[in-house]
Amino acid sequence: MSGPLRAVIADDQALVRTGFRMILCADGIEVVAEAADGAEAVAAVRSTRPDVVLMDIRMPRMDGIEATRQIMSGGTNGTRVVILTTYDLDHYVYAALTAGASGFLLKDVSPEHLVAAVRLVRSGDALLSPTITRRLIERFAPRDEAKADLHRDLSELTPRELEVLRLLATGLSNAELADRLTLSATTVKTHVARILSKLGLRDRVQAVVLAYETGLISPGGPSGTI
Repeated sequence: MSGPLRAVIADDQALVRTGFRMILCADGIEVVAEAADGAEAVAAVRSTRPDVVLMDIRMPRMDGIEATRQIMSGGTNGTRVVILTTYDLDHYVYAALTAGASGFLLKDVSPEHLVAAVRLVRSGDALLSPTITRRLIERFAPRDEAKADLHRDLSELTPRELEVLRLLATGLSNAELADRLTLSATTVKTHVARILSKLGLRDRVQAVVLAYETGLISPGGPSGTI
């Protein structure tokens, strides 16, 4: 990707926005807009088309979950949303992930981690590890049969791709997948890329959510069962 990384910061606390702006700008990341609530965040994204949005959850007028939903359903040309939260494994975080967020950060994140996270998400990767996503889903997302029936058709995947998706959803990294399946790392990356493409998913986080919602993996089920 060419050009400077462009970000929007959405948080109802001015001091938080100022602090994040200073950290990002010091590392060459351009903050193209700030927003004090979800409605302002949606408008800012539509007008500036940033690479990444740092989105608080609890904001007036429109919360970060609804703002994320509107941003991700509005054809944002590659914009990624990272949720900011003060609580680890907050049920709001799961709702934000299902709305289309690519991960979350705790608000006490170090400056170095914040910058690294924004750059990681801009590159197209997921910020949240599948292991943490799995914990969130097992805690907050019992399977919805009706929703699963209406969801994407997993029959588009080959048997090998289904196997890769099932293992990915248990929290295995690409290296661990390669070891488990006796494949090269390059082959695993190819399988993951094809899974995301066939199912219209943005990243691995969305793949894990989908695996649970469709019943491919059951909450509380044995890790790594195939």
